[in-house]
Amino acid sequence: MGNTHIRLNRATREWVIYAPSRRIRPQEFRNGHEPIIIEPPYAADCSFCKFDDAKDEVILFEIKNADGDSWLTRVVQNKYPALSPDQKPTRSLSGIYLELPGYGHHEVVIESPEHNLNPAMMSLERVNAIVETYRQRYLELMKIRDNLFIIIFRNHGKTAGASMQHPHSQIIATPIVPRHYRWREDEAQRYFDEWGRCAYCDTMEFEVEDRKRVVGENEHFLAFVPFAAEVPFEIWIMPKEHRSDFGTISPKEVTAFAALLHEVLAKLYTKLNNPNYNYAIMSAARYKSGEPQLHWYCQISPRLTIPAGFEMGSGISINPSLPEADANFLNDLGEA
Repeated sequence: MGNTHIRLNRATREWVIYAPSRRIRPQEFRNGHEPIIIEPPYAADCSFCKFDDAKDEVILFEIKNADGDSWLTRVVQNKYPALSPDQKPTRSLSGIYLELPGYGHHEVVIESPEHNLNPAMMSLERVNAIVETYRQRYLELMKIRDNLFIIIFRNHGKTAGASMQHPHSQIIATPIVPRHYRWREDEAQRYFDEWGRCAYCDTMEFEVEDRKRVVGENEHFLAFVPFAAEVPFEIWIMPKEHRSDFGTISPKEVTAFAALLHEVLAKLYTKLNNPNYNYAIMSAARYKSGEPQLHWYCQISPRLTIPAGFEMGSGISINPSLPEADANFLNDLGEA
C-alpha cells in the first residue's frame, strides 16, 4: 500500500484518506522529546486537591479503597455545566426555529485524590474503580426518563480540551440524540437488514483472526486500531460478546475492561510520551439498547495531528499513518 488510498469503515460507513506521502515514522508522533515531568501529588491551586476542605461540595457518588479509609473516585456536579437538570426539556418555536431549555446532567468523575496521576500510571484497582464509577452513574442517570443519550468521556491534555490537570473524566446526559450518532445507528441498521449480522461483531471477528491491528486482548474485550482509523493511533476497545448498552456490563467485565483500558493507555503513555487524547464510551441511546445491530465500544483518539480545511469542509479525515504500522509500533514490532 505504497500509494495514496481510501478506506471505508465497515461499521460507520465513514471514508478515510491515507496519504503515505505525508507519512512520518510512528516514533515521530511522540509528544515532544523532553522527559515526562511528574507533578507533585498536591497542587495548592487545584480545586479537586482542596476538595476535602470545601464545605459546599455535594458528593453524588464515591468509591472507597479496600480499607475504607480513603476514597478512590468521587462524582460531583460540574461547576460550569453545559446542561442543568433544573429545567424541563420542553420544545418550543422561536419564529421558524425549534429550541428547548438547556436540560441535562453534567457530572465530573474525580479519578484520584492525587493530583499527579492518570489512568496509565494508576494501579488496576484504581482504574477498575473509575470504570465501576462510570457504570454506576450511567445506570443512575438512565433511570431518568428525559435522559435519552449519555456520553462518558475523558480529555487528557490541553489540545484535547482538558482545562484541569487533576485526573478526571466527565459524564453528560442529554434529552436529544446527536445527529452523527443517529447516523451511525442508521448505518448499523442498514448493515443488519442486509446481512442479518452486527457490523461491529463482524469487524471484531475479522480483527481477531487477522491480528494485523490488534494491540491488546483478554477474555472479554479486544483492543485494535481500526482498519479505517481517522487519526494516528486511534484505538477501539470492544466487548467480544455482543452488547449494545454499556449499562449491561457485569462486574467481571468491568474488571476486564479496566485491565485492557489500563494496558492500552499505558502503551500510549510509554510509546508516545504521554500524548494528549480523548476517549469516549459509545453506547446505545435510550430505546435502542435492546436492538441487535448496535454494539458499544470505547474509542480512544490521540491528538497528534490537526484537522485542516479539507477535513472541516468535507468531513473526510486524512490520516498520514497506516493502522498496521501504528499497531506494530505499540506492540514493539517496529513499522509495518
